[in-house]
Amino acid sequence: MMTLTIEEAIEWIHSRLPFGSRPGLDRVEALLTRVGNPEEKVPTIHIAGTNGKGSTVTYLRCMLEELGLKVGTFTSPYIEHFNERIAINGQGIPDHQIIKYVEKYQPLIKEMDQDASVSGITEFETLTVMALDYFLDKQVDIAIVEVGLGGLLDSTNIVKPILTAITTIGKDHTEILGDTLEKIAFQKAGIIKENIPVVTGNIEENALAVIEAEAHKRHSRIYRYNQDYKVDYLHPDKSWGETFHFYGDAGKLPNIKIPLLGRHQIENAAVAIQLFYLYCQLRQINFRDRDVYQGLAKAQWPARMEKISDEPLIILDGAHNDHAVRRLADNLKKEFSGREIHILFSALSTKNVDQMISILKQVPNIHLYLTTFEYPKAIDLTKMEHLEDHKTEIVSLWQFGLGEILEKMSSDDVMLVTGSLYFVSQVRELLLNL
Repeated sequence: MMTLTIEEAIEWIHSRLPFGSRPGLDRVEALLTRVGNPEEKVPTIHIAGTNGKGSTVTYLRCMLEELGLKVGTFTSPYIEHFNERIAINGQGIPDHQIIKYVEKYQPLIKEMDQDASVSGITEFETLTVMALDYFLDKQVDIAIVEVGLGGLLDSTNIVKPILTAITTIGKDHTEILGDTLEKIAFQKAGIIKENIPVVTGNIEENALAVIEAEAHKRHSRIYRYNQDYKVDYLHPDKSWGETFHFYGDAGKLPNIKIPLLGRHQIENAAVAIQLFYLYCQLRQINFRDRDVYQGLAKAQWPARMEKISDEPLIILDGAHNDHAVRRLADNLKKEFSGREIHILFSALSTKNVDQMISILKQVPNIHLYLTTFEYPKAIDLTKMEHLEDHKTEIVSLWQFGLGEILEKMSSDDVMLVTGSLYFVSQVRELLLNL
């Protein structure tokens, strides 16, 4: 039999994309059964949340690596390479492994497609199984699994976690998860398991109450941000990033530095520290402060307030929903007050673009360039004309918008590329190759 090329293997995985995002666990369970139920044998930490999942995963991974552990991560979307979605100690799954699993799964999925009850497994469901299969084959010590969408009916909810976390609750994917924070919180709380501790991030009261009720029902000990563990925000780090004190069961950890900018990054790091402490406790590992400091200092997460040039100052941030854009606007006001900020923005048509633009316009000294990009669901600029005004210009090709901003910028200005992570990663690739 001819071996597939990596392009053919990835193309086959993408061919499952038209099946869309379909809540429910039947299909993923059917495939897992056919490959020997790796989810039963891989110890996992399961992380849900509207925003902040990816950076929380990265912070936690970097601290666990300081213990000398082999740490698997399953995240989405990818920024540079498809392979990075499934990784061990930060190294994406090699091409030959993807080919191996695709060749293994093709006949199984073909057979499933003949059965109406489990036909049409999606791309994300297939990747979930592949990640667990790979982590089992490579005998990881722990896998950190990021929820794709929601929690309760997300395909990752077949894992058997030793710890869970919910980072934030905001309005996103409301057509699937519900239109109130409480409904969304209920979906996210679906990852809470019987007697398994759950750590919550900075979540507003009504949504937190829903999570607390679910934790109570499942006899899960809950560790809440600013109640069971706390942070004191100090100041931005001189080079780039933030500094804070952390207080928890492990005592006080003063002057922690993280290399990612933004107040919300402190909240994400705090969730990760609390998870790390609980992991050490569960596994009876001696908790060492230096693992926290050294691990966090190494955390890199592309396109999250990522500085890719100093002169001119260019920042990339995939703020892809209202909740993330609000956080971004707060960061811009705090970190760059008094400076002219040029924003190149694009998003998916499924998002509330009007709302996102109106939040960005509240930042002083802002110049907004609204554009589109190569992607199936990218916004249609003909439907965006109502947003044009003295602060907002519509640019048909983002490459021209980028050029225009770079020409206009003075040495003290800031350029920010934001919106959809798919968009930001395309611009990132171009800028890194200039």
